[in-house]
Amino acid sequence: MNLNRRQLLTAGALGAVAVPTAAASSVAAQTSPAAYASSYPSNPVTTGAQSAAATRWSALAGQRVGVITNPTGILTNLRTVVDEMHESGAVDIVGVFGPEHGFRGTSQAGDSEGNHTDPRTGLMVYDAYGANAAKMTALFRTAGVETVVFDIQDVGSRFYTYIWTMYTAMRAAVAVGARFVVLDRPNPIGGKAMGPMMTTPWTSGVGAKEIVQAHGMTVGELARYFDAEFLPADAGGRLTDLTVIEVKGWRRDVPYAVTGLPWVMPSPNMPTPDTALAYPGTGMFEGTNLSEGRGTTRPFELIGAPYVDYKWAERLAALDLPGVGFREAYFTPTFGKHVGVVCGGVQLHVTDPTAFDPIRSSVEMLVEAKALYRDFAWRYDSYDPARPYWIDKLTGSQRLRTQISAGAPAAEVVGAWRDELAAFDAKRRPYLLYNGPAN
Repeated sequence: MNLNRRQLLTAGALGAVAVPTAAASSVAAQTSPAAYASSYPSNPVTTGAQSAAATRWSALAGQRVGVITNPTGILTNLRTVVDEMHESGAVDIVGVFGPEHGFRGTSQAGDSEGNHTDPRTGLMVYDAYGANAAKMTALFRTAGVETVVFDIQDVGSRFYTYIWTMYTAMRAAVAVGARFVVLDRPNPIGGKAMGPMMTTPWTSGVGAKEIVQAHGMTVGELARYFDAEFLPADAGGRLTDLTVIEVKGWRRDVPYAVTGLPWVMPSPNMPTPDTALAYPGTGMFEGTNLSEGRGTTRPFELIGAPYVDYKWAERLAALDLPGVGFREAYFTPTFGKHVGVVCGGVQLHVTDPTAFDPIRSSVEMLVEAKALYRDFAWRYDSYDPARPYWIDKLTGSQRLRTQISAGAPAAEVVGAWRDELAAFDAKRRPYLLYNGPAN
């Protein structure tokens, strides 16, 4: 069923009357962002990069340094660590290594900036996006790297590619005998692990190793986990020297909004901390024929398709899910899926990050969409006939797709990963660096 603009708006008007009063009232009664922010002490958070800069980069003195970073690698003066290191004269940078979207962030999803000379600093920038361990090793050897520095703001989801760039760089560092330094930053969605485990047959660039969908760790903690749990088998040994310059003043339960840190978009479709909160769940809509909001100003918060009407918002509001409300919404993507076509759907409004479970909420969204609309479909990639469903790569196995396709309720889908999540949560604890209730 495809609705034109007038039909969608008519349906929307009818739907506005039909939204259940109880559900709307419960959303209004949930904790407001101002209320949860005021419950935390106003202690400014200091990033690892800021601490390193305060010592005039003494941790990197006398070494040939390769820096893996992007526009999020900034100090409180809003300048990049590369520019600051270079101009200080205290760090011998022999190469910058750009991840997806590039060092300066000029490229869209699935793209990079290529090898080039940075016009501001004159430094060589190497394209590290999509590099395997052998290629990364070759890049490090070409540059003559003795110490690898990683400083990128992660968003806490397994299918966000920066953590896999870090892991590949760690493997390469083992191969060349390089030291590895992480300038740590907060996990913007907190320290709680959530979601299903990646399984080996479904590993890919959006989930290279067996961790859960929202790992609940900072990149520094992940580096410690990767070093002990994966490098011995994948790289033939651990790093000779792993240093994490820790975040100061952060707890695992502190929302990003009260850290005092500026938000720099880690990628073009991650515009706000609210986007990051939703992404571990609504990122799964990349594996369907619904738009995940790319081509709008609220990606991963606006979800919909031309065939969706007001009923989806009504169903979701009636569930009264903790920490989130659903508003009936209409949008026209400027790129990505359904370009130039009006999509009906919902906008997620996170009312309490501490109560919001993005993965459970998104499973509820998927279950209801599948039940309501015969046009709902899973994305099918003909270029990978052995593993054609993108949702399987995102969620780590065929299980979620097959359960929802068979009509399983959300509680059954979420319950299926309870044991594997508990096992991962226990396994990660020795590598955690920061305190908080989710620890």
